[in-house]
Amino acid sequence: MDGRALVIGGGIGGLAAAIGLYRTGWEVTVLERSAVLEDAGAGISLAANGIRALDALGVGGAVRAAARRQYTGGTRTPDGRPLSRMDGAALERALGIPMTGIPRAELHRLLREALPPGCLRTGVTGSIDTHLGEGPGGRPGPVPDVVVAADGVRSGVRARLFPAHPGPVYSGSTVLRAITAEPVSLDTDFELTWGPGAEFGHIAFTDGRAEWHAVMAAPAGVRHADPLAALRRRFAHWPEPVARLLAATRPEDLLHHDIHELATPLPAYTAGRVALLGDAAHAMTPNLGQGACQALEDAVTLAAELAAAPDVETALARYDAVRRPRSQAVARAARRAGLLGHRLSHPVAVSLRNGALRLAPSGAVVRGILRHADWTPPRLPARAG
Repeated sequence: MDGRALVIGGGIGGLAAAIGLYRTGWEVTVLERSAVLEDAGAGISLAANGIRALDALGVGGAVRAAARRQYTGGTRTPDGRPLSRMDGAALERALGIPMTGIPRAELHRLLREALPPGCLRTGVTGSIDTHLGEGPGGRPGPVPDVVVAADGVRSGVRARLFPAHPGPVYSGSTVLRAITAEPVSLDTDFELTWGPGAEFGHIAFTDGRAEWHAVMAAPAGVRHADPLAALRRRFAHWPEPVARLLAATRPEDLLHHDIHELATPLPAYTAGRVALLGDAAHAMTPNLGQGACQALEDAVTLAAELAAAPDVETALARYDAVRRPRSQAVARAARRAGLLGHRLSHPVAVSLRNGALRLAPSGAVVRGILRHADWTPPRLPARAG
C-alpha cells in the first residue's frame, strides 16, 4: 500500500517515519514548526534497538560512521567509588552492536539527508486538517491518506484526539546539558555519577568533545542567572571529569529543560487515519536512554505495517497493537529507574541501593540493557523503481 503521508514534526521520530514511508513508496511531506533547524539537544546514546531501526531505514551505516562506540563506563558515587560497570564488549557479543554516542545535530542531519529534496518544510505548523499544498485555482491540495503526529511531548494533535487525557506532567526533575566547545580528556566513553537528588553524566564523541548532563530533583520552573556557576557550586566536590566538562563549556551552549512525561498511558496511539509517534505517544523520562530508540522503533513499525496492510485502518490498528504495549512498558521501566537513581535522597535508601548494586552479579547491567535493547525490526519492502 502507498499514498500520500503527512508527518507533523521534524525531530528524530518524525524524520525516521518519513524515511520509512518514503522508502516503501509513499509520497511524504514533513512539516516542522521551527523556521530554523538549530538541532539543539546536546548528545544522545543509541542502544542496539535504535541502531537496528536505523539499519532498517537505510541510514545505520552513516550513523555508525559518525558515532562513537561505548565500551567503557558505568555508574559511581560522588566519592568516586564504582556502583556498576558497563561492559560494552559483552553487549556487542550479545547483540552484535554496542551502545553508541552521537551529537543530536549530527543524527538529525543524517536523517534529513536521507529524504528527497523538498520533503521537509520548515516554519509550518501542521494539524490533522492540513492539506498537502495548493491545488489548481488556489484550492486546497489533496488530503493526506495518513497523518503521522510526531509533534513532541506537548503534541497538539494528541490533545485534539484525546481531549480527556491529562497530558504531560512534570516528572520532578530538571536537566541542564551541553556539548563541550573543545575536546576533553576522559577515561570512559559513558559514565553516570549518582548522588542524593542529582545525577551527572557524560557521553564521549568521536572528535574528542563530550556531551554532559546534570539532572536534579527540583521544583518546576527554577532557573539560575548564571547556570554554570550554579552547577559548579552544586557539584564542587564531585570527582573529575565533572569540573573539566563544565570548564570546557560555553555559557551560550547550555540548555535547561524541565523533564515532562506522559505518566498516564494513552488508551490508543491511533484515531482514524492519524498515528501518534515518539514523545507524542509515550514521552518518558530519560533514565533508560530509550526515548529516541522507541521513537525509531515506532517509525519502522509504522512504515512496515502501512506497507503490508490492505488499508490504512488495518495498518494503524496493527501498529497500535504492536507498539503501545512495548513502549508503555519501557516508559514504566524508565520511571522506576529514575526513582532508584538520582531521585533517591534519603541516606538509608541511598545506602541500600548502593549496596545492592555492588553485590549484583557482573552480568546484571548487561541483562538490564538487553531487556529493552534486544529488538528485531520488521523488514521494510523496497520502493518500486
